Amino acid sequence: MPAGEGTAGIRLRPPRNTLNERAVSWWRVRWLLMTAAPVVPLAVLGVLIEPARLWLLLPAAVLAAAGVAAAVLLPLWWFRTHRWEVTEDAVYVRTGFFWQEWRIAPMSRIQTVDTVRGPLEQLHRLATVTVTTASSKGAVRIEGLDHEVAAELAERLTRITRNTPGDAT
Repeated sequence: MPAGEGTAGIRLRPPRNTLNERAVSWWRVRWLLMTAAPVVPLAVLGVLIEPARLWLLLPAAVLAAAGVAAAVLLPLWWFRTHRWEVTEDAVYVRTGFFWQEWRIAPMSRIQTVDTVRGPLEQLHRLATVTVTTASSKGAVRIEGLDHEVAAELAERLTRITRNTPGDAT
């Protein structure tokens, strides 16, 4: 068997599709909200507690600066590295930036297909497709898809898996 091929002839290869461009702003908002969670209480306490003002406002400022820098840079990097593709044989997903993870879910192993749209995703007209398999590694997630593309993808995956022989175990 050639290197890189599994028992079903499915090989590891770079997926072709990028995420929707709105994923960048979605990731930025998420990052800024995560940054605000520690910064706001530190800043409020720094304003209210005179003796500890410097010791509270300094970390708040450092965290805020780091959070804003990360919110500007990381989503662009993630957008360049995250890829996905669905063929008649498998779902391919590549995620990560420092540690890249490539996942393949053969159609015969798919158990469920779900779409999720949290409040921020709805605001950005995005959705996440979760493909649950019999893998101990867990579900394969494709985040940052246009909500209409995600609905079509879920429908397509359901149709393909229904017509694929196998017991998904």
